[in-house]
Amino acid sequence: MNVELSVVMPCLNEAETLAVCIEKAQGFFERENINGEVIIADNGSTDGSQQIAKNLNATVVNVPQKGYGSALRGGIEAANGKYVIMGDADDSYDFNNLMPYVSKLREGNDLVMGNRFKGGIKKGAMPFLHKYLGNPVLSFIGRLFFKSKIGDFHCGLRGFSKEAYYKMELKTTGMEFASEMIVKASLKNLKIAEVPTVLSPDGRTRPPHLNTWRDGWRHLRFLVLYSPNWLFLIPGLLLMVFGVITSAFLIAGPVSIGTVNFDVHTLLFTSGFVLIGFQFILFYGLTKVFTVENDLLPKSNKYDRLFKFINLEKGLILGLILVIVGIVLSISAYWDWQETSFGDINNTAVFRTVIPAVTLMLLGIQIILFSLFFSILGLKK
Repeated sequence: MNVELSVVMPCLNEAETLAVCIEKAQGFFERENINGEVIIADNGSTDGSQQIAKNLNATVVNVPQKGYGSALRGGIEAANGKYVIMGDADDSYDFNNLMPYVSKLREGNDLVMGNRFKGGIKKGAMPFLHKYLGNPVLSFIGRLFFKSKIGDFHCGLRGFSKEAYYKMELKTTGMEFASEMIVKASLKNLKIAEVPTVLSPDGRTRPPHLNTWRDGWRHLRFLVLYSPNWLFLIPGLLLMVFGVITSAFLIAGPVSIGTVNFDVHTLLFTSGFVLIGFQFILFYGLTKVFTVENDLLPKSNKYDRLFKFINLEKGLILGLILVIVGIVLSISAYWDWQETSFGDINNTAVFRTVIPAVTLMLLGIQIILFSLFFSILGLKK
């Protein structure tokens, strides 16, 4: 008979709780008449966990590359089931109660997430910082950045079809694997469902492998790096808009707010905001091309339109125009300086010409260089 469900458990020295987790999963198969298998993805245990699993007729897959994500990927790829449910082998999740996941998978969902905040977190099951800061904040960022409706990004109990797993093209090796799965499923428009899940205190006497600050940072870093919109584009646009508006007022003349007077010295800073914001936007474009062309992010219709709208020729023309305008303004400032016999410049009007001139020339050169590099990155098209 074909295996319908594979339960995959990552394992690193879980001898205290491994047996009870395997027995619960096997009991679930028998009770619900499901043709299933238990896969233990062992990541180098030295406490006899492998033999415990073999004695209970579980399949042991040795995964030499260290890391939570590495272990799970090794176990999932060795699984024979149409569906896979992954869960920690510390007895914090109840493998007796997997039917809500199986039902959602049978309905056609690609990914079924557990939600511990809806199902209940028993006393002592989750550290205070994880419960009230880490998980809520990271889950909120994930929902905001990737337009996901998942309430618990880091629930360790989740199910998915084997077909969906290969569509997600997961690559991370550490704890951020949990976030990557939801991010990739959202970006690829897979069908995602959520079920309430109870979290119990784990049955081990040793500390968990999870490191609060290190692994929390890995999750946050992954979410930010996989969202170039929020990392580069939005901050860049805000800086540029603010810089352009304030620079326009200061070029026209000094601006006073109460007793504070803003003049050409402030114009220098606002012009800097324009340049910094534009750098952010350039990095957004380059990051977008690199991630799509290297299959880190899925290609979209907007991406194809980007290459139609931005090309080498348009970039060279726009950049050259800005450089020429900057040169013309520089010549104008030169004649003003000449009127003082090339002495000290006390007239702030000259600076109102020089600063925009330098800013425009720098923008023009940046656009020209960006257009050249952008075209190189897109040569595969």
